[in-house]
Amino acid sequence: MPRFLIIEDDTQNARFLAEGMRELQAEVCVCPDGVQGLTQAVTGHWDAIVLDRMLPDGFDGIKILQALRGMGNTTPVLVLSALSATDERVRCLKAGCDDYLTKPFAFSELQARIEALLRRVQSTAPVPVLEVGDLRLDLLSRHAERGGRTLQLQPREFRLLAFLARHVDHTVTRTMLLESVWDYRFDPQTNVIDVHISRLRNKVDKGFEQPLIHTVRGVGYCLSTQTPGL
Repeated sequence: MPRFLIIEDDTQNARFLAEGMRELQAEVCVCPDGVQGLTQAVTGHWDAIVLDRMLPDGFDGIKILQALRGMGNTTPVLVLSALSATDERVRCLKAGCDDYLTKPFAFSELQARIEALLRRVQSTAPVPVLEVGDLRLDLLSRHAERGGRTLQLQPREFRLLAFLARHVDHTVTRTMLLESVWDYRFDPQTNVIDVHISRLRNKVDKGFEQPLIHTVRGVGYCLSTQTPGL
């Protein structure tokens, strides 16, 4: 039985979410503020967290995300927010959320997004370890290192890097990344990929003589120990 944590101060919305998830035979815990929510997120084992962006106690969704990821907690987080601006989506992605859904929303869409998160987490990798040059990704423990130095990657960053590593020396397009890493079947018209690639470069390539992440202009990106010929 999946276990979901809902951090939501709106009583009616929280009840709607909890009832819908329980109808799907899930175990649900609801927290009405950020302090209780973070405590539950840290002390409990959850398959996914549904997190309201704005909370009443000054400990909002961004701060919760930053605290969780700072502690190495990799539980998938879907942010719910009435804020639909692109900048707000980017802020949450930078803080470590895995998906972002604006209010009002249809429960069927939220369900589909959570199921997509769970599929990515639970999918069985064909090999437990991927290696590209001195980069090493352990797909089971979700540990990444380069040159023996641990890389502190957020869950989405790890999935993005793992996808690039599975296609080592091949160019992957933006459409491939949106479909396989974000589970989008449409272009959200944001710079979400650019933001994550930039963050990955800072963590994977910074301080190393040989860059591994390459931009193939007009096409996409490539992970390789050699500079692509395109």
